[in-house]
Amino acid sequence: MAAVTVPHPWPGIVDAHHHVWQLSVRDQDWLTGPELASLRRDFTLADLAPEAHAAGVSATMLVQTITVPEETPEFLALAASSDLLAGVVGWTDLTAPDVADTLAGLRASFGGEYLVGIRHQVQGEPDPRWLVRPDVLRGLTAVAEAGLVYDLVVKPHQLRAAAEAAARLPELMFVLDHAGKPPIVSGAVDPWAEEIRWFAALPNTVCKLSGLVTEADWGTWTVEDLRPYADTVLDAFGPERVMFGSDWPVCRLAASYGQVIATAQKLTAWLAPTERQEVFTGTAARTYGLPVIGLPGPPQEAPCA
Repeated sequence: MAAVTVPHPWPGIVDAHHHVWQLSVRDQDWLTGPELASLRRDFTLADLAPEAHAAGVSATMLVQTITVPEETPEFLALAASSDLLAGVVGWTDLTAPDVADTLAGLRASFGGEYLVGIRHQVQGEPDPRWLVRPDVLRGLTAVAEAGLVYDLVVKPHQLRAAAEAAARLPELMFVLDHAGKPPIVSGAVDPWAEEIRWFAALPNTVCKLSGLVTEADWGTWTVEDLRPYADTVLDAFGPERVMFGSDWPVCRLAASYGQVIATAQKLTAWLAPTERQEVFTGTAARTYGLPVIGLPGPPQEAPCA
């Protein structure tokens, strides 16, 4: 039989977005309803590591899940003891008057060198302009002064305020999680795409190609369902400002870890090899200031009998 080629796992992928939790340590009170029942168990680095290594992932970014101050120091200590974690995006109360001191304390704590960013669950804020409140802007200024980036988890109707905040704070890098949660189930692209372009027009913004499978129909989604949204992001930001994230274990509602990576590779297959390298490694390494981990070369094709 003539040899055929199959995609070889991309070496050195940076997974720029995943979570861990232990319910015995802290409840995840957002896990309500029968549709999320499969996530109501512990998910640890020991669970993730075999899947990550099998998929060619060499480094990951651990992102906050709930808004309690104890979580971030725990994550920093975990990063300090892990060969897989390259950075932590934690949480602190941006509206607190002592936010700068809190950030300094986190940076000085055990594992504090792994703190690379801060995130808040803006998607749950009833005020669509929460990001441009004076107290929030003051907190975001403290994030910038601490040398950190800010991860944004917002819904489409909050993207305009996100763009306004980024315009007011050009010294702060804003990282848009999950492509701004596009309405994939509905199949609509606008007005989400218009808001994405407003946000992407600012030079201090980047976007995670993450979370798409769970914005689609969990049981029936296809790569082609996701393609218009991935193409919009790649066109608006350019590959050099887009980074891959798995959103594990939340992605398991719709796809396995390996399926999420394979899907991202299919969605970016039309890019040049150097552009794909940006999406899967370079953008995350630059944005979060990760230690040198060895940028991968172009994807290789493995012969198969």
